[in-house]
This record gives sequence, C-alpha cells and structure tokens, in this order.
Amino acid sequence: MCSQTPSQNGQDRDCAPAYRRSAASESLQHPCFSEEAAQHAARLHLPVAPACNLQCRYCHRRFDCSNESRPGVVSQLMTPEEALRHTQAVAARLPQLRVVGIAGPGDPLANLPRVLATCELIQHHFPELQLCLSTNGLALPEALRSLLRLQIRHFTITINTLDPHVGAEIYSWLFWKQRRRRGLEAARILLEQQLSGLHSLVAHGCLVKINTVLIPGVNDTQISAINHRVSEAGAFSHNIMPLLSQPEHGSYYGVMGIRGADEAQLQAARASCSGSIRLMRHCQQCRADAVGMLMPRQAIPIQSLPLSATASPRLARMG
Repeated sequence: MCSQTPSQNGQDRDCAPAYRRSAASESLQHPCFSEEAAQHAARLHLPVAPACNLQCRYCHRRFDCSNESRPGVVSQLMTPEEALRHTQAVAARLPQLRVVGIAGPGDPLANLPRVLATCELIQHHFPELQLCLSTNGLALPEALRSLLRLQIRHFTITINTLDPHVGAEIYSWLFWKQRRRRGLEAARILLEQQLSGLHSLVAHGCLVKINTVLIPGVNDTQISAINHRVSEAGAFSHNIMPLLSQPEHGSYYGVMGIRGADEAQLQAARASCSGSIRLMRHCQQCRADAVGMLMPRQAIPIQSLPLSATASPRLARMG
C-alpha cells in the first residue's frame, strides 16, 4: 500500500501500481467488485448526501416506500455523527460487514464536507472497513485530492453515454461553477469531468467500477462504445443496469412511458461489449441506505435500526 497522500507534482503516481494491487486485494472482500465476495461479505450504505448537482431523467429522489429497492430511495437522512452511530449498530449485528459506501441519495461530491466528515469518522472508529463512493463524476476532478487523502480506493462512476447529443436527452440540467447548465453544454461538461476523473483515479491506483443505465431507444446503441472507452482508460469493471421507470416512481422516463430493458435487451447489450474489463452481473440496484448481504439478497430493514429522531427527512437540490 502506498502510504503517501497525493502530491501536487504528481510524484505520488510512482506508488500507483502498489496501491492498485492493494486495492485489488481488498476488492476480494467487496461485494460490488467481486461476485464471490457478494456471497459472504456485507455492505452498508450511509445516506449522508442529500444534494445533487445533476438531474437525470431516470431519477426521482423520493422518500421511503417499504417495498421499493432502487437508487435514490432512503428512509432517513443522517448527519455524519448519526452515520457513525448507525455503523456501530450495524457492525454489532452484522459480523460479515466489510464495506461502508456512500451513494446518495444525491451525489456524494455535491455534499463533500458531509461526506469527508463521515468518512473520517468511519475510518477512525472502523479502520478495518473499506470505504467506497459512488458518483456521477461531475465534481470528481476537483474532489479527488480530498478523497485520496482518506485512502478511499474503490469508486463507482455512472457514465451513460459518450455522445453529448444523447447526454442532452438523459440529463435535464447540471449545476457546475455556480450556474445551472442544460442541453449540449451540460452534457459536454459532464462527459469531460467523468473521463478526467476516471483517468485520474486509475492513475492513482484506485479501482473504478463504471455503471451504465441501459435506456432503450436512448443510449442502447452506446453501450459497446462506453465499454471500449472505459476499458482503455483502465476501469476495473462495467455494470450495465436496466432502466427503472415504473410510473409510480415519478421520474421523467416513467411519466413519459419509456420502459426499462427486458432481460433479452440487457443480455444483448452485455454481449455487445468487447472491452477487456469484467462485466458485473450481480448488481441489485441498491437503495442509498442499503444494509446487508448482496447475494443471497438479505437486508436488515433500515427501520429496525436505532436512528436519531432528529435525522432530517429533507432532500436538497443544487442551484
């Protein structure tokens, strides 16, 4: 393991191969990076990131329905201190716990102070647990140094297209440099930031999983190109997920009647990939407050754990 924090002159990249080997070894206990680990290692998602800097047309962040399991859904937001107490409660009940991740319900990097404070607390009290983070990538280049200082080795970036014209169909707006951007401008900014962040993480020895939401009729012809590009960039794995767009979810695609891919479409998209990286096939498209085993799918109901009565039930949006 490279013990040096990133330096301004890039000399830290000499440590990247050793750092990557260490991260790869740890991935054997990470259920999202290893299908074998998903059989015996548990994960915990901490919902400490309410704000989002990007509006995806497949996402509508609404609060808890007991029978829903999809990204962006949480029962209760937490402060960093509440997240620590929650982790303590989970660790006491779940000896298989290996990974603590932050995946929302907004974007972690749009909530960077809260996320860094949470990671620092978890790292201090549970140094044996792996930290990971999932992001849309918009703020990744600017946040990179702070994240690497915390020795976070595993990242997920959601990349849904390499074509800004397609991106303009997928994203309603983004908030970047104190301005709301739309259309082609927004899609170009997002793609540049995502690819820059991906290359930087790989250069520093981190393992990066790429998530791609398969949206029939929108980005289904893009999957092979995405897979090839992220393979060349050194991503660790590629997770192609079907669009979740039931009308009751309230997303733009759900309201407009655009339905998710069926199993045949999903398998065809995966078969089109010729990149060198592995394909993740065991994703459960987890909630942002998921607790438990990924496979077999076993969860501890969030309502059964002791949460602070003062935890905020509100979501935030940027801009």
